[in-house]
Amino acid sequence: MSDTTVKKVDSANSPTGEMGQKYLASGKTVSMRLWENEQPNEPKEAASREYETVGYVIKGSAELHLEGQKVVLEAGDSWVVPKGASHTYKILESFTAVEATSPPAEVHERDKA
Repeated sequence: MSDTTVKKVDSANSPTGEMGQKYLASGKTVSMRLWENEQPNEPKEAASREYETVGYVIKGSAELHLEGQKVVLEAGDSWVVPKGASHTYKILESFTAVEATSPPAEVHERDKA
């Protein structure tokens, strides 16, 4: 028998991570998180993570600095950060985006720098 569990997550009541992300629905191999109204900033030091990330910009704009490349992300754009890639973001205008990570970023302290 397959897993028939349905999960619903209300983002208004979601836990928040140390970097300001809201954790949304999470399965065994993928999870979602929301970056909501992130304000303009200078990029933090580049980091690499032990998960792959795909994201979608809901509003605003940011620069993704990834392994020496710079990509401007705007509403309607999506992106991929491969597992282990050195990257950082510079928020250019109030930014809201949703990301999916595989494996789930919040498990086994994968979100730690």
